Amino acid sequence: MSRPAIKLYNFPRSGHAHRAELMLSLLQLPTELIFVDLAKGEHKTPEFLALNPFGQVPVIDDGGTIISDSNAILLYLATRYGNDDWLPKEPPAAARVQRWLSVAAGQVAFGPAAARLVTVFGYAFNSEEVINRAHALFKIMEGELSDTPFLTGDKPSIADVANYSYIAHAPEGNVSLEPYPNIRAWLARIEALPGFVPMPRTAAGLQA
Repeated sequence: MSRPAIKLYNFPRSGHAHRAELMLSLLQLPTELIFVDLAKGEHKTPEFLALNPFGQVPVIDDGGTIISDSNAILLYLATRYGNDDWLPKEPPAAARVQRWLSVAAGQVAFGPAAARLVTVFGYAFNSEEVINRAHALFKIMEGELSDTPFLTGDKPSIADVANYSYIAHAPEGNVSLEPYPNIRAWLARIEALPGFVPMPRTAAGLQA
């Protein structure tokens, strides 16, 4: 019997939503994509707020189990379907993953993701400030990726999935990846994984 599709409420240009879509695809889980039109405010309707009171994508519905927040979705999918391949149980390894989930919710969100919000969605952030934050993060990542092919070691984990989308699309926010060969090689390794699906690119920033 085939597994029922997991519903993913998404918006294609959201890096947060792409994290969930990418993880579902890497795990080869059947998925039903449900487009949420943020421009029309569909994420603020009573129906959507019943799924996520914060009014944000992504949300998944796995046979009635509702999970919102992209990193929470990654944890759920890896724990339920990943056979410890994407989220190790051994405490030091699990802590390394959590460290990079915190980076995704912190330095990435307030650096390259924020820079992209300025150019793609017209947010009124200080462009110079968020671009500088992105480069400060990338300098650290560049050094760490000189030691391992993935963020937490020799194998990909949900840490890589959580950080991939906004870093891959950093040039859309006028953040160049040219100075960071290790980061670019890491992105290429993720893109070579079986089941990888890209996030649509926009003609913004350095991509214009």
